[in-house]
Amino acid sequence: MALAGGPVNPWRGMGVDALSAWFLVPVFLVGGLGAIYGEGYWAQRSHPENARRLRLFWGWLVAGMGLLLIARHGIVFLMGWEIMALTAFFVITTEDDLPTVRLSGWVYLVATHLGTLCLFGLFALLNQATGSFDLRALTVNEAGIGMMTAIFLLALLGFGLKAGIMPLHFWLPGAHANAPSHVSALLSGVLIKMGIYGLVRVLGLLPQPPVAWGAILLLAGVTSGIGGVLFAIGQHDLKRLLAYHSVENIGIIVMGLGLALLGRSLGHPAWVVLGLAGCLLHVWNHALFKSLLFLGAGSVMHATGTREIDELGGLGRRMPWTAALFTVGAIAICGLPPLNGFVSELLVYLGLLRAVAPKPTPTWPLAALAAPALAMIGALAVACFVKVLGAVFLGSGRTARTEQAHEAPWSMLGPMTVLAGLCLLIGVGPALFAAPLAQAVAVASPETVTGPTLASLVPFGWLTVTGLALLILTGALWGTCGWLIRRHVIRRTGTWSCGYARPTARIQYTASSFAQFLVSIFAWFLRPQVHPSQVTGAFPRSTRFASHVPDLALDRCLLPMARTVERWLGAFRGLQQGLAQSYLLYILAAVLAMMVWTMPLAQIIKRWFSR
Repeated sequence: MALAGGPVNPWRGMGVDALSAWFLVPVFLVGGLGAIYGEGYWAQRSHPENARRLRLFWGWLVAGMGLLLIARHGIVFLMGWEIMALTAFFVITTEDDLPTVRLSGWVYLVATHLGTLCLFGLFALLNQATGSFDLRALTVNEAGIGMMTAIFLLALLGFGLKAGIMPLHFWLPGAHANAPSHVSALLSGVLIKMGIYGLVRVLGLLPQPPVAWGAILLLAGVTSGIGGVLFAIGQHDLKRLLAYHSVENIGIIVMGLGLALLGRSLGHPAWVVLGLAGCLLHVWNHALFKSLLFLGAGSVMHATGTREIDELGGLGRRMPWTAALFTVGAIAICGLPPLNGFVSELLVYLGLLRAVAPKPTPTWPLAALAAPALAMIGALAVACFVKVLGAVFLGSGRTARTEQAHEAPWSMLGPMTVLAGLCLLIGVGPALFAAPLAQAVAVASPETVTGPTLASLVPFGWLTVTGLALLILTGALWGTCGWLIRRHVIRRTGTWSCGYARPTARIQYTASSFAQFLVSIFAWFLRPQVHPSQVTGAFPRSTRFASHVPDLALDRCLLPMARTVERWLGAFRGLQQGLAQSYLLYILAAVLAMMVWTMPLAQIIKRWFSR
């Protein structure tokens, strides 16, 4: 095709660099493994009413994310973004016959299009500054601080809604919980990272960022990290619990990005390298272990038909492969060695420690608050997954569902095994991925090219030695325990037997009772709702106790506001009487109002009083 100006290159608005390639890896990895998993989890013969539609929109969702990652033009980016947004709605609402699924889908649709509107404003401002929609770096003379701040805020809102940064996360728990489990894995492991990609890409185009931008991102990361893990602890729904851990890990990623932005502002390239490296590596790591956890939750649901933690228990004996693989994901998400979550969080730690190290005085002492916050996030995550592993896989079955449970087929276990193996590979051999990570960091922030290298800042060799030593020690302990059990030195018994001769499932910890202490400590923030039952008389009847933790943004703020507006607008329903004479009266009133509006009232009043 040729025009007056010469031939047109159809690929002009597309391209792949190290940053795009870094994000494309989890898109196609999780997209491919999830499709294989879906053949066993959501087979056509079991779901003839929606399995074919789910597979169709699954492919379009992966294609949309791939398109926006290779976009080098604002319009192409928005095309990929909208394909991703719409197809995600259809995969979330696969079971659209359920009211909770429909509600979650509509909340997601509203949130994603609010973000899209912000992106329209963002690219309009970029076009005003550069004269084109090409995604290129701005110069200092092209945009003032006011325009750049507006671009930053629109990027934070638009991409933050997609990423699920608290309190912009309100769509995320419901969508992740109610979608099919392999869809939840793709949403949590990959789709929300498109918001992170957008932030990294756009912020890399803006020159000389103020210190306030990095501080805002660092504060947002700390808020999301602590808030996400606290709300996860209070959940009884296994998939909803994992969804809040996505908010937590997005907080860790944003903390790394905020540290890098502070490094650019204050002239510390080491902060930039460590912050961006931690941010980008955690994008990969979270995609791996969170997808593994959601697929493990799907295996539990496939075997038992429920995701309520208090109805599960003792599944470790009936589903040993699922239990082992889920445990790998749990250790990784808690940031414990020798798995991959530890490595990326260590990079963020190293950057924060450099920010507060005296030289002879700390460069930016407020960063000291982020380091203990990251440690607190890890400790709370450990407590949360001890609850999950204990209540779901250990102990005795609480209901008949668990007694009928069976191990998942290998079409489901195979993708989980691949993800677990990659979690272990990155944890033990992080040096294997240092070179592509450094290239992605250089694209995200070109200032790092002349700064210290990633290999000089991170002890990759010691991480490998430590990881291998822990693996050997774990294997030795596991083998010793197995030998003692076979020799009957250690007797098998129920996990929560508590010394009783004939223990029952009723004396076990439930998810609610295990988390009650932590939930009560943070009740001022979580504001749990408890529904106790009255126990009266010498021989009381059976009663029920219920408690739950509503979402702070959606359930506490947005839905009450929406109901209030709905009540206010309901007062105008009387105007819609359906009578022709009423509508004619409305038209007459509107015409009279416009006539009065156009009349020169000031001159008429002046002439009247001048008489």
